[in-house]
Amino acid sequence: MAIDKFKRAIDLDPNFLPAKNNLANSYKAIGNFEKAEFYYKDVLKIKPNYIQALNNYANLKALIFDYNSAIELYKEALNIKENDETILFTLANAYHAIGQTHKTKEIAEKILKLNPKHVSAHKLLSSITDYSKDQSNIDQMEGIILNKDLSEELDLNFSSSSNYELSALFSGNLLPEGSESIAQAYAGHQFGHFTMLGDGRAVMMGEHISKKNERFDIQFKGSGKTPFSRNGDGRAALGPMLREYIVSEAMHYLNIPTTRSLAVVKTGEDVIRENTLQGAILTRVASSHLRVGTFQFIATRNKENELKTLIDYTINRHYPNIRQSKNQALELLKVLIEQQTNLVINWMRVGFIHGVMNTDNMAISGETIDYGPCAFMDIYNPQTVFSSIDQFGRYSYANQPSITKWNLARFAECLIPLIDPNKDKAIEIATETINGFDKNYEIKWINMMRDKLGLFGQDPKDIVLILDLLTWMHKNKADYTNTFCFLMNENIPNNKIYSDKNFLVWKKRWEERLKLNNNTPNKFLKLMRSVNPLIIPRNHKVEEALEAANNNDLNSIKKLAKVLEKPYEKTQENTDYQSPAPISNKKYQTFCGT
Repeated sequence: MAIDKFKRAIDLDPNFLPAKNNLANSYKAIGNFEKAEFYYKDVLKIKPNYIQALNNYANLKALIFDYNSAIELYKEALNIKENDETILFTLANAYHAIGQTHKTKEIAEKILKLNPKHVSAHKLLSSITDYSKDQSNIDQMEGIILNKDLSEELDLNFSSSSNYELSALFSGNLLPEGSESIAQAYAGHQFGHFTMLGDGRAVMMGEHISKKNERFDIQFKGSGKTPFSRNGDGRAALGPMLREYIVSEAMHYLNIPTTRSLAVVKTGEDVIRENTLQGAILTRVASSHLRVGTFQFIATRNKENELKTLIDYTINRHYPNIRQSKNQALELLKVLIEQQTNLVINWMRVGFIHGVMNTDNMAISGETIDYGPCAFMDIYNPQTVFSSIDQFGRYSYANQPSITKWNLARFAECLIPLIDPNKDKAIEIATETINGFDKNYEIKWINMMRDKLGLFGQDPKDIVLILDLLTWMHKNKADYTNTFCFLMNENIPNNKIYSDKNFLVWKKRWEERLKLNNNTPNKFLKLMRSVNPLIIPRNHKVEEALEAANNNDLNSIKKLAKVLEKPYEKTQENTDYQSPAPISNKKYQTFCGT
């Protein structure tokens, strides 16, 4: 709509520069960088000193990683407005991106002379310290957690390594022979807005092939600056890295596809955020780090041969069974729809809320990836949001299915050139394929809820029975996990709520439904116990463990991790982890792990 309005304004006055500049901005916002560049150039052809267009054009060049061109454009803008803090800061970031530390420091210091309270300039200046050359830090590094079970699964033997060697290895100071670290570029829609991205605080150390011939990416998260760090320092704090360790491993033992965590190492460095925090590096293991955002990055280049190469690689690595398909792009779309549908169904099953379902956080492998502001729901509320930055509930519990579909549509857009030579036909095919998501999800969700309630077969009244329970849970602020535990005859804390008259009426209807299809207590309880966890990473327990770890006490983290290895089993150890947090007026929030 905005594009049409600007075009009409330009038709009325071809020299109306603000309209042309804003038209270019609009094209940039939707990822049409070619047209954006055309209109920026058109503005500057008419008026070379139009500073807004110069700055915006420079921002576009930086966005597509053409930092040298961006720098020259920023310099031109500064010739017009020498002390503009915004332009100076973006210029400093461009120098930072190409590793010109001296220039970055020089400009950041200039900004601070102009404005001593420029917070971002302070952060940029602090990020320039090259800790990799400060070998004294190695002496302060400490191995926090080593996932021995995962290391055995990967056929990695660390039994003969000293703590010092492990700390040096997992901090990146002593790399295995043959390692070639890379930071991956990708794009993505973040909260609906398209931008060019990349690993700003992670590097892939290489691929590992197990004895079973399984291929995995090994990645360091929080290891320092990369070409995509922008104004960040590329580092991570201890708390968020331990959170990802705990939650990703919990997801694994809940039988949900996920990246996993091999180790967390405390670096001995301070990480400056709102407060001074302990630095840490997480070693992440993934089937791959290919994302929807990887395809979006390639799509912006409009090079069909590159897209074909990426599709071939993806199929060979993850989905060789569709290698012989006549239409590989379409089959890949169908496979990913199925994978992501199954994944989000599992999230809904256990009450998991990802928190940041941007397209760059959707893995092509079908694994859960990037545990930032994530958490598990205690009290059932479909609108639950834990992310501090999700102010409008875009990624709430209830919205996860629709966002999954939206992200898949963005993936489909990338594949259009290879779905069919006729663009209109390709769009029609892709649209029809994507629109099949809703029915497929609905069927899978109902069946998942039937499993949670121990229902075999199908009955037309099942959907009403399911929705009535969820409505009662929401209205009465019932605990999501423990409600199903109660129905499995588990002795749970604070179960007086289940004496409610309306719940008892519903329970009688449920018991009558259980009698259908030759169901027996042994049969339906076995089904329920296979899908309903007794314990989840309760938010208050996670926070308690993280607080203790920040105070150099790792016992709570280790105990929590151990308990979460058996979420479907009744043990003496997990009883203490079943209770939700005491009711509080304070909203629980989690934050991006930067």
